[in-house]
Amino acid sequence: MKRLGARSILKITITAILALAALTLLAGYAEVDNILRPPRNIPQGKTLRKFNIPYQNVELVTEDGVHLAAWYTPPKKGAVILVAHGFGDQRPEWVYEMLARKGYGVLAWDARAHGESGGEISTVGYLEVFDVKAALDYTLAQPNVERVGAWGGSMGAATLIRAAAQYPEIEALFVDSSFASMEDEFDYLVPYPILNPLAKFLAEIRTGIPLDDVSPVNVIARISPRPVYIVHSRADKVAPPDAGQVLYEAAREPKFLWLEGEVPHQQIFLSNPQRYKKRLIGFFDEWLLGD
Repeated sequence: MKRLGARSILKITITAILALAALTLLAGYAEVDNILRPPRNIPQGKTLRKFNIPYQNVELVTEDGVHLAAWYTPPKKGAVILVAHGFGDQRPEWVYEMLARKGYGVLAWDARAHGESGGEISTVGYLEVFDVKAALDYTLAQPNVERVGAWGGSMGAATLIRAAAQYPEIEALFVDSSFASMEDEFDYLVPYPILNPLAKFLAEIRTGIPLDDVSPVNVIARISPRPVYIVHSRADKVAPPDAGQVLYEAAREPKFLWLEGEVPHQQIFLSNPQRYKKRLIGFFDEWLLGD
């Protein structure tokens, strides 16, 4: 009887361990799947129409064959700003309108696997560099384009840091609420001892991309001597609150840092629209137009 009891206990224990492992694996798979396949939000253009911003629908094609839906407004001052949105987001009309009304040309697109663009998965800033390259190539082929800057929010900010490090044609960069490294991002959003390493492992297996290769902090120094302006909230619940400071310390001059407290992820603009507008436009006026 004692031997049968011990066997039963062992069997129950092994079954429980296997069940826990299976649940952990499923949870990790679901967590990674949420990252790879974001919700698709379709941009409407209501704000642009409200302010009579002229724009045209264009299609960009990346080097790896992904078709991207985009808007383009030609410049009045010879400078175009590339606009890259965040994860699960869409073309940000608020920043598009702000720039276009000041005479800047603007090119904004839906990142791969977002909005109206093609692509099956998001890599949160790795393959998205191809999206930036397609936008940059299109912009440079347009008439009356002399200078190119870029604005990015969240994932778009991380993507543009990596892109600007590769493409010197991006002459000034304004980034809002970027993460510093994908490793830190997983640690911040998935702070569970068993699930965290499993989610990281599954992410690398399913994409074939090492997490360390999606780390803006590793390359931001290469942007110099071009300027980078970093905006971040100390109360960010999506990107680590110290990411802005980490990126700033890794960057080289000329560099600028704007930190706010008690502001949600990528909402510093909403906390003070006039100040945000003044700093954003002032940055591009100085570094692209020489004003």
